[in-house]
Amino acid sequence: MSLEKPRPRPRRSGIESEEERAWVGFYQRVSRDPAIATEVMTQLESDPEMKRTHLALFLCCKESLRRHKARQARNKRIGQFVRWLCHGLFVRPLRSLQKGLRHGSDIAVECLPEVVKEPAVAQVRRLARETEFTTAHTAFEQQAAQSAPDPLPASTEAQASPSAKTTRSAA
Repeated sequence: MSLEKPRPRPRRSGIESEEERAWVGFYQRVSRDPAIATEVMTQLESDPEMKRTHLALFLCCKESLRRHKARQARNKRIGQFVRWLCHGLFVRPLRSLQKGLRHGSDIAVECLPEVVKEPAVAQVRRLARETEFTTAHTAFEQQAAQSAPDPLPASTEAQASPSAKTTRSAA
């Protein structure tokens, strides 16, 4: 043991001890919260005396902000990779499938087996050769040609007889 008497520490007031606890709390919180680190760093930069007194806290704030910035850059790179991967795994194959289906429908139709002679086609040809059908067909074509719209102006049509109007509307 030393022969000299230790110097008595001056008693701190309650305010000083609370102030000391607050600074210790800042030391603990700046590493977790970049917003607090920014505020503390701004405060310390504004007062050179406080910055000198709490230099370690200032350096902790700088380190916290640097780590936060690096974490954001890393998260951005991971996000870009995930977007690229999802685009490659989901979007590109889906677009390729849509493109293939768009052009594949034509190919699929061509791959279908050819239709064996349609019985209706033979029936139509047989009916077309009958005289009764040909006379009915020519009569229909003549009636269609007569009921075609006349190039008459509207005033002439208004003066036309009522029997002509009924024939046109019946056609």
